[in-house]
Amino acid sequence: MSVLTHFMQISMNGDSHIENLTQRIQRTLTDSGLQNGILTLFVKHTTASVMIIEDEPGIRSDTRTFWNQAIPANPQWEHNTRNPGEDNGHSHLRGQLQGPSLTIPFVKGTLTLGTWQQLVLIDFDTRPRTRELVIQLLGE
Repeated sequence: MSVLTHFMQISMNGDSHIENLTQRIQRTLTDSGLQNGILTLFVKHTTASVMIIEDEPGIRSDTRTFWNQAIPANPQWEHNTRNPGEDNGHSHLRGQLQGPSLTIPFVKGTLTLGTWQQLVLIDFDTRPRTRELVIQLLGE
């Protein structure tokens, strides 16, 4: 059994920007030479998350709308009031709820995603940032 770890940096725009990672992650798996096992995808930030969606324009729009309605930006969030100059309390809450990681099995060197499933990074922060992802493969 092998464990391989890769790091990836992605420039994001903030404001619930969604970036499709599926092909990049599959390429990392292919380049590893591993055939069967599990892949863990982890984002090293508290204001961004990874998730699986059907990546099409309507779902992207609905996802942004959902987060804006579920946890709206509000200068009165305690994080903002306790930290002068901060305006991203809602970004942290969204990241907490969505979570920082996914685990995906792979078989015969291919991610076992369903027909419409795509791996995406969503950036909840209020300004552009470079996000670091950890891709860890456990398999043979």
